[in-house]
Amino acid sequence: MKYRKLGNSDLDVSEISLGSWLTYGVRIEADRTRACLDRAFDLGINFINTANKYGRGSAETVLGEALAGRPRDAYVLATTVYFPMSETDKGLSRRQILKQIDGSLQRLRTDYVDLYQCHRYDPDTPLEETMEALTDIVRQGKVRHIGFSNWSPKQIEDALALPGVERFVSSQPQYSLLQRRAEAKVMPLCAANGISQIVYSPLAQGVLSGKYAPGMPLPEGTRAARDTIGGGIHNWLRPEVLQAVQLLKPIAQEAGCTMAQFALAWILREPNVASAIVGASCPDQLDETASSSGLHVDPALFVRAEAIVARIGWRQEHRLAAIPLHLARRILTATGIKRP
Repeated sequence: MKYRKLGNSDLDVSEISLGSWLTYGVRIEADRTRACLDRAFDLGINFINTANKYGRGSAETVLGEALAGRPRDAYVLATTVYFPMSETDKGLSRRQILKQIDGSLQRLRTDYVDLYQCHRYDPDTPLEETMEALTDIVRQGKVRHIGFSNWSPKQIEDALALPGVERFVSSQPQYSLLQRRAEAKVMPLCAANGISQIVYSPLAQGVLSGKYAPGMPLPEGTRAARDTIGGGIHNWLRPEVLQAVQLLKPIAQEAGCTMAQFALAWILREPNVASAIVGASCPDQLDETASSSGLHVDPALFVRAEAIVARIGWRQEHRLAAIPLHLARRILTATGIKRP
């Protein structure tokens, strides 16, 4: 496992991190959660990412139980705040930040979290109030560093312009071969200001593993086959998307790795990315994803993969992957693919 510095912080985080969305405390029992954590640590993963909203606190509770007894300095722990915890508890007001951090610490059974992230931007609370509250909990020792998820470039710039407050060290966007919007403005802005990316859905909710074939039934036990997941993954299950993923398989084989490893190695080619968050419902799944750290892939294979995605994107009314226009044009030009 390789490690990268998280922005301008003193944290060294594993290139692959373990997330808990839709798994621990929600549908994965405590024993399997502990087994996944044990395997993660065995593989060198030191970065655990969760959120107070996952299971309305149940993910934090289960993780707190599973992490109990481990040396606190042996792992980097991140959680988030913003989404509703009750009908009245939500947002990034000072009152909520002070209340929710205490709740998270209690559930996680720890005196501090290494990274506390704003799960979204709160338009109903003055930014100054949010940043001052975050600064206070850092100075109280409850939080070591702060970050955000899915903030716009202007929102990031506004936070950076405030004097006398803690600076963000991390950004958490959705980022994958099929979703590259962050490359256009967020990543350059963050790179210039000592902010790293911790990316979620690097496998497009499992689609980039190649396990979903166009025109075939959804495999039993997969995320897409479960009715309780919601509609998010179905955005990636359109036939044209699945067909594009199938075209990526020979490229991954040429690279000598699985589709999932190739997709994660593509993420880690980006120096502004500190870590890619993966999920695991059983320990064995981590053996494959963790091994993508340090994987050497010929950059030319990445260009070929990008070209396939870009070509499919031009054929759709809404470009697959939301590739920034200037990047899509550059890829198409370099590979000789003509735009309709």
